Amino acid sequence: MALIAVSGHPGCRFEEVARLAARRMGFELLTQARVRELAGEEFGKEVPVPDKAYASMATSILARLATEHHLVFCADGGEVQARHFPGTLRVHVVAPENVRIGNLMLDHRLDRPAARRLLLDLESASRAERKARYGTTRATAEIFDMVMNAEALSSEQMAALIARAVEETGMAERGYLSAAAEAQLQFQMRLKLARHGMVPPDKITLRKKMFANQSEEIFANLLDFYRIAWEYEPRSFPVQRDPNGNVTEAFTPDFYLPELDLYVELTTMKQSLVTRKNRKVRLLRELYPQLHIQVYYQKDFENLVFKYGLAGQPAKV
Repeated sequence: MALIAVSGHPGCRFEEVARLAARRMGFELLTQARVRELAGEEFGKEVPVPDKAYASMATSILARLATEHHLVFCADGGEVQARHFPGTLRVHVVAPENVRIGNLMLDHRLDRPAARRLLLDLESASRAERKARYGTTRATAEIFDMVMNAEALSSEQMAALIARAVEETGMAERGYLSAAAEAQLQFQMRLKLARHGMVPPDKITLRKKMFANQSEEIFANLLDFYRIAWEYEPRSFPVQRDPNGNVTEAFTPDFYLPELDLYVELTTMKQSLVTRKNRKVRLLRELYPQLHIQVYYQKDFENLVFKYGLAGQPAKV
């Protein structure tokens, strides 16, 4: 997939650069306004987006769109979301203060003193927003793959350079984000968003089940707490047959998350038994390549439980 994250200093017209680059390459343009609109459609228009949840929310939306489009994401701080994706180009546009003041004078029909005051206000708002969302007031040059100076380059020239970089790296030739990668990323983002009270309305089914072990019950409780719909062992998949076609071995994943189209298998057993489980998972992926499955081993499971706030040590079975 190709994800081009374009940001820049206030007043340097990086939004125009992003728009021109998207048009030149035929990519989908995603702005912060569009992110807010899509978030309202998914989580409800009246649901506020806490600053600390913004990065996860934007990543979730990007992941969904990236399965069908190559993207240009125009947002201050977009490089933070870009790190979650395999094919990214992080672009930052800069310019000296006098150039940015001149741009604001033209764009807003202001005299120089008024444009300078506006620039100071925009810079202050940008620093405050970055601090609230990402914990830092500014991004440093080494975070980005391309830093371009709007004093020397026009918006059209910068858009052309971005398109050339995408062509030279072959980003778009790799195809879109796979459904399996999107499902796994959505699962992580949904957990983080739920910690801030952001859950899609009317999409959950909480139920009681008898589980094979305590780890499965802990995992189900975690899903319930974060309002992620689940089904327990809903389907078995044949993985071995005899010469007559009779099923001799089958594999039943522990959970299915219907909203994410993702099967989850917990392998929190003794190491001596893990090899046999891994063999079944490998066969499942070979025989059913359309299925999306995430396997959590003992350490993965412990990290997941502790990271997302469920007290207590998960049981070893």
